[in-house]
Amino acid sequence: MTSKNTICLWYDGTALEAAQFYAKTFPDSAVKAIHRAPGDYPAGKQGDVLTVEFTVMGIPCLGLNGGPAFKHSEAFSFQVATEDQDETDRLWNAIVDNGGQESACGWCKDKWGLSWQITPRILSEAIADPDPAAAKRAFEAMMQMTKIDIATIEAARRG
Repeated sequence: MTSKNTICLWYDGTALEAAQFYAKTFPDSAVKAIHRAPGDYPAGKQGDVLTVEFTVMGIPCLGLNGGPAFKHSEAFSFQVATEDQDETDRLWNAIVDNGGQESACGWCKDKWGLSWQITPRILSEAIADPDPAAAKRAFEAMMQMTKIDIATIEAARRG
């Protein structure tokens, strides 16, 4: 990796599968390099995929096949700003339909347990509206959702 700061994500033997999924799902994403273990290690054998260098929307990441000791949690997530409902639906559905699960307020988890916030820009603008009443209405509408529905957010914002 040539980046000064890289996100390291821990996987239980599935780093390459995850990186390949992210590369095909998100724009400006790619698998850059696959590194095999030079010797046996607690979670694998010599020659197994140890790390995978990849990018997710331009962000450098390293997938580490470290074994089952550590799990992903909601304490870390990728927040993806979407431009419209089609993009929101496409990304949300790609994650959920590939063994993931829905959560609340635009959050979902992929099948590896990594959390994603699929957040339309309209939502971010609405909850930061200078009119506190409009922001509150949009926020309250969002709190009732799993996947974000832009039309409902816009209607709530307008009152």
